[in-house]
Amino acid sequence: MLEQFFTWYSGLTDGLWGSIALFIVGVILLIKGGDWFVDSAIGIAKRFQLPEILIGATVVSIGTTLPEVMVSVTAAVNNNGAIAYGNAIGSIICNTALIAALTIAIKPAPVNKKTIITPVLFFFASAAIYVVAAYLFGSFDRWLGIVMLIVFGIYMTVTIRKAFKNPEQTDTEEEQNEKTGSLIKDIVVLIISAGLIAIGADMLEGSSVSLATMAGIPTEVVGVTIVALCTSLPELVTAVTALVKGHGALSLGNIIGANIFNLVLVSGAAVTISPFVIPEGSKLLGYNTSQLIEIPLMVVVMALMTLPTIFKEKLRRWQGILLLGIYFAFVALQVLIALKVF
Repeated sequence: MLEQFFTWYSGLTDGLWGSIALFIVGVILLIKGGDWFVDSAIGIAKRFQLPEILIGATVVSIGTTLPEVMVSVTAAVNNNGAIAYGNAIGSIICNTALIAALTIAIKPAPVNKKTIITPVLFFFASAAIYVVAAYLFGSFDRWLGIVMLIVFGIYMTVTIRKAFKNPEQTDTEEEQNEKTGSLIKDIVVLIISAGLIAIGADMLEGSSVSLATMAGIPTEVVGVTIVALCTSLPELVTAVTALVKGHGALSLGNIIGANIFNLVLVSGAAVTISPFVIPEGSKLLGYNTSQLIEIPLMVVVMALMTLPTIFKEKLRRWQGILLLGIYFAFVALQVLIALKVF
């Protein structure tokens, strides 16, 4: 029965109307799932007096990173762990320079310096592992994957302990009353909405690729634009929903947490299952574009988003505008490389 369902589901993307239907359903699931996810995450945060940015950097990030985890682990099981390599880097660039940039450009928000430092330090420590593996070793070995998973475990432990050690204090009786209700209900809704986000992202990704192929768009262009965006749609929906609901800190925490998870959880699991050498992929002027452009850009966009924020304790609109410009330039360059203009 399950096999027949997956055969039917896969066959929908073979036709125009089936692809359109999956696209619409995927959008609905993402939007509704993101709405429920943010509400339940905020409910849990208030009940345990956790800072929004910390719950965003842990629970929400795990939920919105589910599509990347599923894609990468499946690829690793099929002995194609290198997919996780590009998936992680591309998702981080998209998360930071498009999704976070949009929310920053629209509505910059103040940020608690003490709360953001730990996730930022863990991200750059995780990025350092990637840099060493890519430029010195030229490969991702199994022991490196295990190290990544250990870093993930340490990050979760430190973040959760810090959250409970320094809870946010509510100031009014009204805010205390907001914590009433069923904790179990919030947890159940959180899990269900995470599933809706993952299913919606999968539907949207498959249908987008199918529709683009029918329209005659080159596969390489689809990979660096539509697919990259679709795998980051859960973060986009969650970030926009959180922004609309006035929870900008949750949005920023989600992006930073998702970026860490892409490096150490998604990649760590894939590398542990299926080690791989740095893929050659596309080249620019004879150099591997991954080492020449993508890895440095991954570090640069995160630095632009986080470092000024730590010093000023506030996101600035110019950060969002600059990051958006970088993202569109990056996509344009990738399209030109895919079309072999260079």
